[in-house]
Parts: sequence; structure tokens; C-alpha cells
Amino acid sequence: MKKRTLCAFALAALAPLLAACAPYDYSDRVSEIRSDLFLAETQDFSLTLSCVSREYPYADDGIPCPMSDVVEICIVPARETGTVEVYCDDGWGGEASFSAVFGDYRFSQGVDAFPQSSVSLRVVLDGESTEIAATSVKNEATLTPQDALDRLVKAEKETLGRMEQDGVLCAEFCIRLLRRDKNYYYAAVTDGKERTALLLDAETGEILARRTDTL
Repeated sequence: MKKRTLCAFALAALAPLLAACAPYDYSDRVSEIRSDLFLAETQDFSLTLSCVSREYPYADDGIPCPMSDVVEICIVPARETGTVEVYCDDGWGGEASFSAVFGDYRFSQGVDAFPQSSVSLRVVLDGESTEIAATSVKNEATLTPQDALDRLVKAEKETLGRMEQDGVLCAEFCIRLLRRDKNYYYAAVTDGKERTALLLDAETGEILARRTDTL
């Protein structure tokens, strides 16, 4: 009994030291996560659905705020189109807005849960309806947003140190899944004055590019 008591006191004494050695969880400093992308294409249009958790109001000020979940849909018609609508089997949808800057149509919707693997949609171009299934770009080897955050933290210890005040990180993180020829992650940290961003291979976590900008 005495031996057990001594062990208990020893573990209690070591607890603060063990906690100090454990890696810090920066997930509460994240202000935006694009966790998944769903793609679909027909001869009439291409479609991208993004699953995004983002702070509101959104600002690169280094101060994370509570986030909400939205799906953002981008539709690129193959020909000139007057109106574009998009509807989901989950019961939401509506008319997409034309973006003069990018030349595409965009629609966003707050959701309680993101789709998994695939999502059924109905796209209406000038009254002509098409049923499609958009499929996730992720596979079994795709890293999670948390994995991407961990790699950023590990690679940018000096950067995070500059963004600390009295031992507290005064910055926010942005993690976005990207799709080009393959999957990538954009992982960035900013304190409102400086932003450092990494481009990561979304399967290996390898850092492919690094950039620092003054805001």
C-alpha cells in the first residue's frame, strides 16, 4: 500500500512536466478549414463543391472567432448561360450568383453536416435540369486537416515564436484542401501583420513551397 501511495505522489509530481512536454494543440487557433472537395463534370458544365468551416466575420487579423459550416458551390457552364440553379437531395438549394471576376456561378449554404464520399445534386441551366453525383477528391492516403496543421506547426516553430506574446500565440491558422493534378494542402498562419503559407503534398505531407507576406 505504501509503495502504491509513493507511486501516486510521484506521478502527480510529474504531471505538470509531462503536460509541458506534450505537443500543444493549436486547433483552437484555426479560423478556416476546407476539409473536402467534391467534383462533377458534364458536357454542359463543371462543378466544385467545397466543405468549409470558417470564422464569422472573416478577417486575416490573427484573432480566431467561432466558425460555422458552409458548402460553397462553383459552377462553370460550357456555354453562355442566363440563369444557374443548384439543388441538393438534402433539401437546400437556390439560384447561383454570377461572378464577373471569375466568370463562374457561385452558391453557398450553411449546413449542419458535410456530405461524405459523394453528394447528389440537381443543376438547372436556363431551365434545363441535370441530375449529377459529385464525388470527393479524397482517398485513403489523403491526410486530414489536423495532419496538415501539425506539419505547419512543426515546420514553422520560429515563425510561431515571433507571433507569441507572453507565451501565448497571437495568430490564427487557415487550412485548405486543394485539387490540381492531385491533392494538396494550403496551410497558413497569420498574426495580422505577417502571413506564412506552405503548400503541402496532401498524401505525404512534404512541403513543396513556402511563402511569407507582409500584410
